[in-house]
Amino acid sequence: MPISASDVNKLRQITGAGIMDCKHALEESNGDFDQAIDILRKKGQKIANKRADRDTSEGMVKAATNPEKTYGAIIMVNCETDFVASNSEFTQLVKKLMDKIIEKKPKSLDEARNLKLDDRTFDDHLTELIGKTGEKMEFSIFQYIEAPLVDAYNHHNNRLATIVGFNKNDREEFATIAHEVAMQIAAMNPIAIDKDDVDPKIIEHEMEIGREQARTEGKAENMLDKIAEGKINRFFKESTLLNQDFVSDQKKTVGQYISEFDKELKVTKFYRLILGE
Repeated sequence: MPISASDVNKLRQITGAGIMDCKHALEESNGDFDQAIDILRKKGQKIANKRADRDTSEGMVKAATNPEKTYGAIIMVNCETDFVASNSEFTQLVKKLMDKIIEKKPKSLDEARNLKLDDRTFDDHLTELIGKTGEKMEFSIFQYIEAPLVDAYNHHNNRLATIVGFNKNDREEFATIAHEVAMQIAAMNPIAIDKDDVDPKIIEHEMEIGREQARTEGKAENMLDKIAEGKINRFFKESTLLNQDFVSDQKKTVGQYISEFDKELKVTKFYRLILGE
């Protein structure tokens, strides 16, 4: 299929790879951006850590917990333009929704959508705002955590938020630890808590990337698996929460930071949302 210059430029912006490399990767993948990124990686390109999503949207991401820190929720409400996303009527509606979520503790997106903010549901209010602005809007994502300790972090621009749960909350300093970890998740974007929590399909995919990179570099066939395993270990270090370097003190991992306070304190779950992904 013909590859447009705009698609080549888009892939170049996503990956940081050269123009011709991007063009050839798109031709080989028949225009599929995710496949094109994999092709570039297999050929040894260092790819910027961005997704190939071509459709981005505006809106608001928000996270919060109840006062007891035992329930936390994270939501995304989308609109089409930054102008509407920063409009006070839109932001206040999302805030009211979050306040009601924390009060009622829904367990699903449908439950959250149908919460009554007064005599009408949130979806009713959103439909009215759609009529006023002429923009498409959607309450697209809802996740929650119930645990002995839950913390939430909201980045200042309303485009990034996290929630994280822990298995115990019997010491005052645990609240500080929880918030540090919530900020770590926002900054470093882990895909899982620990190595064992990573989807085996992702591991095999990364192994195959590692083998192809080594093959491209001219390494012997009998060394490919060993080299790929080394790359997987680096992948775990970068992509799993407990094995990441702790942002506030890079001499230790996140797991070591938590264990210093209490070896029995464990992360049970986390969610991270960023607008446009």
